[in-house]
Amino acid sequence: MTSAHIGVVGLGTMGRNLALNIESRGFRVAVWNRETDWTSAFMQEHAGQQFVGRTDLGEFTRTLERPRRILMMIPAGKPVDEMVERLRPSLENGDVLIDGGNSWFEDTRRREAALRASGLHFVGCGISGGEEGARFGPSIMPGGSAESWTLLRDMLEAAAARTEAGPCVTHVGPDGAGHFVKMVHNGIEYADMQLIAESWDLMRRVAGLSTLETADVFAKWNEGPLASFLLELSARVCRVIDPETEEPLVDHVLDKAGQKGTGRWTSQVALELGVSHPTIAAAIDARVLSSMKEERVAASLALNGAVHRQEDLDPAATLLDLHDGLYASRICAYAQGMALIAAGSAKYQWNVSLSEIARIWKGGCIIRARLLDPIRDGYRRAPALVNLLQDVDIARVMRTVEAGWRRANRLGILAGVPLPAHSSALAYFDSYRSARLPQNLTQAQRDAFGAHKYQRVDGEEQMHSEW
Repeated sequence: MTSAHIGVVGLGTMGRNLALNIESRGFRVAVWNRETDWTSAFMQEHAGQQFVGRTDLGEFTRTLERPRRILMMIPAGKPVDEMVERLRPSLENGDVLIDGGNSWFEDTRRREAALRASGLHFVGCGISGGEEGARFGPSIMPGGSAESWTLLRDMLEAAAARTEAGPCVTHVGPDGAGHFVKMVHNGIEYADMQLIAESWDLMRRVAGLSTLETADVFAKWNEGPLASFLLELSARVCRVIDPETEEPLVDHVLDKAGQKGTGRWTSQVALELGVSHPTIAAAIDARVLSSMKEERVAASLALNGAVHRQEDLDPAATLLDLHDGLYASRICAYAQGMALIAAGSAKYQWNVSLSEIARIWKGGCIIRARLLDPIRDGYRRAPALVNLLQDVDIARVMRTVEAGWRRANRLGILAGVPLPAHSSALAYFDSYRSARLPQNLTQAQRDAFGAHKYQRVDGEEQMHSEW
């Protein structure tokens, strides 16, 4: 029997769709799943295609051409370590193990180092795009050795989404770089989803639009600079009708958002690296607060204070302000994410190209957006750009939308509509562009109560004073 070009371990939704994607690009794919009936069912369903199904793991590895390429699509954490140990006795020098799940990047660094010492390649590979992306072309973020990228490049470029800028995959960097970038991608995703939700809330509760009318607004916005997968998705979601009530289905969805942890990881790493990320953090916190449904209902009765609503709103002008506010806040969210990738790259010496990251996010992934074109251009002009907000074109956009952004935030504040992500983005912008901040008082307080010392503006020496 002809050897398979790659093996896929795990036939859950993402694993099976990636296997189908890779096979459709002309590669023979061996498949294995812990539950053997899943493998049998998959093979029956796709009889006649270039798949090889095996229920024995040893036989599975023997069907693969050398050097072996094995893609693991299994839950992160302990299951990955267990699968590595099960596969290891059957592997040979130069074989490549790929972890396509959302693994903690430090785990990936540990696994890569251990397997490298044994002559094996380990690739932590971020994959974004959900079920549809996995099947027809995701954004792929592999990290690992240069040699492993050489062995995988043809297959990953074939399977990835493609835009006018090329296949949405690049060699992100060594060891855990791929999973780190995917983690930050998910943090930006949290922020963008929250920003869109807050804009929707303002449309509903302040501008008085119906859910179906908000779908039309989102669809119109998606034709301009705000165009993105998440905005397109939001327009579609708001148009779905509940067959039981014949009302928009989204209005009958309980307002408790879940999370799987990658957003929290982003915030944790940002704090450790000293990178400001208030919009991403606000989005995570908003999900936590949303989970407190019963407590919020009780508080809505106890704390139902007066609010001021502007009665003479100009609908067109208001929607323009909301449009500009979403655009400005989204830029800040991406700026925070890119700054975090740059900090991680510097610490771990990954040499991540931010222009390449913007390029591969243009297609296939959840945060694909038209905004990624000017972001890519900015980092191509200045690869060492310290913050996206300092790019000349981005700065010009921010000046254009700033007034509407402030008015949109003011609407929410006066009406008592929470805008944690939008307001944090505006505060980030104002703080970043302030030559002087009030933390001189903070530092004086620290020295006054704890003798933590401070530095004078006219000197470099650390000093202590009696306050």
